[in-house]
Amino acid sequence: MGKIADPKLAGEGEKNFLWAKNHMVALNALSAKYGKGKPFSGVTVGVCLHVTKETSVLVDALVKAGADVKLAAANPLSTQDDIAAFLAREAEVWAWKGQTAKEYEWCIRQVVAQKPAILIDDGADLHVAAMTARLESVLGGCEETTTGVVRITALEREGKLGYPIIAINNAKTKHLFDNRYGTGQSTFDGILRATALLIAGKMVVVVGYGWVGKGVARRAAGLGARVTVVEIDPIKALEAHLDGFEVSSISEAARRGEIFITCTGMKGVIPYSSIELMREGAILSNAGHFDVEIDVKTLLARAKSVRGVRPNVDEVVLPDGKKVYLLAKGRIVNLVAAEGHPPEVMQMSFANQFMSALYLLKNHSNLVTRVLDVPPEIESQVALATLESLGISIDRATKAQLKYAESWKI
Repeated sequence: MGKIADPKLAGEGEKNFLWAKNHMVALNALSAKYGKGKPFSGVTVGVCLHVTKETSVLVDALVKAGADVKLAAANPLSTQDDIAAFLAREAEVWAWKGQTAKEYEWCIRQVVAQKPAILIDDGADLHVAAMTARLESVLGGCEETTTGVVRITALEREGKLGYPIIAINNAKTKHLFDNRYGTGQSTFDGILRATALLIAGKMVVVVGYGWVGKGVARRAAGLGARVTVVEIDPIKALEAHLDGFEVSSISEAARRGEIFITCTGMKGVIPYSSIELMREGAILSNAGHFDVEIDVKTLLARAKSVRGVRPNVDEVVLPDGKKVYLLAKGRIVNLVAAEGHPPEVMQMSFANQFMSALYLLKNHSNLVTRVLDVPPEIESQVALATLESLGISIDRATKAQLKYAESWKI
């Protein structure tokens, strides 16, 4: 038996599942086509994802394709309890909102204990747990997010990767849309639900200008904010400048910013020394997977006082008496304070997950133990299915054009 918050919430979870499913047409189409015949029959699939309404559509697709799904949350605070209760009807679930760090790790260990053959992860905590336990049942796995790909790449570099893993985040049909449009919109959904403040006219500091940072900066500008980008990569810094944003160091931006959003996946990008420079009422938020981007540990340790003033908003009084506001405990704000990415975006990411898991199941014996890209044929199918779901048709290259593209002749 798994462990969830309240089974009575299943009815509400089903409503949210159906709402998401109705807006994830591409995933539905691909899972119906390739899940026919139940190719996952007899296969235990371990899943560690944010337990949201969008995730429920992927889990349901895997179950309908025959999989025995074991599910844990990818973050202690991101679980939607109604979705966990709904999924507990068809899968074994260890997830509830508000887990302690120890409970979070315990839940992941429960998935590992079921000896899954395929792993679907977000952040690589499940992969690390499986490899630490030297789990021999795993044929292969998938990894959803930037931070997780960084971690599994490090494992490969150190010779510690235990099985082939497909880096879903590296797929164009994932990072170009999920990271940019999904995180861009859902980050402000979380900030607005938490604060209910006006964005227009405020100085928003976006730390990091990768695909997530690009999306967050563009959405901030669209809401009328004045945007400053902080970067350490000269190419990305130049790109941000030419995209029309101010670019500065964190110490300079700290003095003027009103809302800070970290988008790097790196530790300590807003150090305590910068927090000390911030103006009265500055808001600190994080859009990265782990709660390491803002130096929350030092902030709370040195605070004169900390108190919750709204759901997901902590007022922190610094030693000099100045107040700053920390959102979502420094954890991923779009999933803690809101519902995560919109289903129309997640249909692409989760279609990649479904198709890649099936690819691993069919081809694992021929794959090398390394970090792999999503196969091009899967990317193409996901993109075309998404276009079809939007009612968009595109042209195809003619034979003459294909021949021309392969020739050195004009």
